[in-house]
Amino acid sequence: MKNSILFLLITVISYVSCSSEKHSQFSDALIKHIDSTVIVGNDFFLYANGKWFKENPIPANEASNGTFQLIRDTIKAQILKICISSAGSDAENGTNEQKIGDFFFSGMDSITLNKNGLVDIKDKFSQIDKIYDVNGIVKAAANIQSILGSPLFLFWVQQDLRLSNKNAIYVFQGGLNLPDRRYYFDKDLRAMETREKFIKHLTKVFEFFGYDQDNAYKAAENQLKLETKLARISRKSEDTRDPLKNYNKKSYKQLIDLTPNLNWNEFTENLDLRNIDTVIICQPEFLIGLDGYLKSIPINDWKNYMKYHLLKNLSQALDDRTYLEFFDFYERTLNGINEPKPRWKRVVEQTNDMLGELIGQVYVNDYLPEGTKEKLKEIGNAIKESYAQRIKNLDWMSEPTKAKALDKLSRISMKVGYPDKWKDMSSLKINRSSYVNNIMNANKWAFNYMVSKYGNPVDRSEWFMEPQTYNAYYNVSNNEICVPGCNIIVPGYERQMADDALLYSIIGGSTFGHEITHGFDDQGCKFDASGNLQNWWSPLDSVKFYEKTKDIIKQFDDYVVVDSLHINGKLTQGENIADLGGLMIGYDAFTKTKQFKDNEKIGGLSPNQRFFLGYALAWMTNQRPEQVSTQVRSDVHSPIKYRVIGPLSNMPEFYETFDVKEGNAMWRPDSLRIRIW
Repeated sequence: MKNSILFLLITVISYVSCSSEKHSQFSDALIKHIDSTVIVGNDFFLYANGKWFKENPIPANEASNGTFQLIRDTIKAQILKICISSAGSDAENGTNEQKIGDFFFSGMDSITLNKNGLVDIKDKFSQIDKIYDVNGIVKAAANIQSILGSPLFLFWVQQDLRLSNKNAIYVFQGGLNLPDRRYYFDKDLRAMETREKFIKHLTKVFEFFGYDQDNAYKAAENQLKLETKLARISRKSEDTRDPLKNYNKKSYKQLIDLTPNLNWNEFTENLDLRNIDTVIICQPEFLIGLDGYLKSIPINDWKNYMKYHLLKNLSQALDDRTYLEFFDFYERTLNGINEPKPRWKRVVEQTNDMLGELIGQVYVNDYLPEGTKEKLKEIGNAIKESYAQRIKNLDWMSEPTKAKALDKLSRISMKVGYPDKWKDMSSLKINRSSYVNNIMNANKWAFNYMVSKYGNPVDRSEWFMEPQTYNAYYNVSNNEICVPGCNIIVPGYERQMADDALLYSIIGGSTFGHEITHGFDDQGCKFDASGNLQNWWSPLDSVKFYEKTKDIIKQFDDYVVVDSLHINGKLTQGENIADLGGLMIGYDAFTKTKQFKDNEKIGGLSPNQRFFLGYALAWMTNQRPEQVSTQVRSDVHSPIKYRVIGPLSNMPEFYETFDVKEGNAMWRPDSLRIRIW
């Protein structure tokens, strides 16, 4: 079996290599993507990317297609090579290579997976079936949280938002199996159809547990009622963004008194947490409501809810029947994806998710271009310098507040490329016998790693992304940004460094500039230079700032993106502020480069044209309407198209470069153009 699986993988990797080569040819030059049938000032996103969209329809097994997919496919092909090499080796037990190879091999062994079905987690269902009281439900919730999932509520350990040098315990509303509370109440056709399909899906899953059709349907109806009750006591997503309103520190005794039916000692002891002094309760009213439901809702309904949670979160690691049932609802219904990804893609993604720290060490040595760290630092420092100048020139901020903003900016640390030290995963046990056990073991390791932080000093050197992760983040508590090494990749330029117009729009604007602006968005601005939740604004400056954020809320509220759904400007305002600030700062930094100063044309395009087309390339993604609908209801990010046309509509330099005039759809009068940072 080992030889046959490895032969299959070698065939797969040959195909992937050819596909990646083909992809890179499609996106070799900005001008090849332009759709000249689109009026540039009406829809710059489609003008810049439309031809590529026409030539590259969304694959049946994806919810979208574009830059993110191209880059992630490139990275995925590289990780596949790492996995195959590890799986085919005779690495010593306990080594990184052995763990990567055995994890990947167990996921590719579909014969064993389909033969075993739910056998490997049967004992966990049996434990839930034996529950007879609320304490048993609480214990089950703790066990599931530790291996994969978050029934009842979200629970984690991270830095205290008010004391960034101390780790704290957080409890946050959660437990819903639909993407957002809105799905339980919205009255539009798409939302109502989703609830109907959710009932059908739940019914099939309960039939997997041996229920006859009538009892499975009743269990499904009861679960939807249960989750609707949880949704009713949940805050709206836009109301969970404010760190001040969602920071409620209580003593451990106060937590116990607040929720007498929820046995916290049972929960925390099962997670090996001891000597708890305080807990940060993000939404107290949710816990109070949940506490009442633990008594009023029948135990059998809670048991079904726990079994479903467990199976849903492990479904990708089980037999095809189970996987396909959850795919049908969560991917086909919610995201419009018609076909599952091939197994090798799913297993590569899962291996990287679970063992990304180990894979990252190989990726850095084998695949990051030489000079990656240096180039990222160069761009990051240029962005910080431009940001400082813009703060100094702000006409709405007083000098004392500017001084504090500049201090915070100067103290933003930048983690770029890859970490200087890696996490020690030597205690994690992986073998080839059970894919689902490997996933549970890896999650258990990660959960224990997180929990072990409680009571210990904060490690500010820790990374929360791997170098092969095409993403970035701003951490308010550390006042830091992290830009993994693979962000240096630009589609069509995988084998060479792109010109500065592209690097400063994509990496400078939509990455460094975007993430730094999160330190100054509507919530990040509430944290001081040391990463503590503390006001550093003068009262008048604060009023002026939030007046400006109202304008960006209004701009995005007005966009209708699918059906009759509008963007939720309040929910997305932090990301919209970061997009706008990042674009403007990226452009300022670009104007200081030699390419801009020399007015050098490349491919017949001026520096300004290349910069703005590069920004559109950064977000070149065609999304299915189902994915857009899900995103609008539940995501703090605006749909991707509006992350381009929204910020650009406020840029005078964009208007000048592409001769955008009154009457064009993207045109906004000077009085409505927003400039915050």
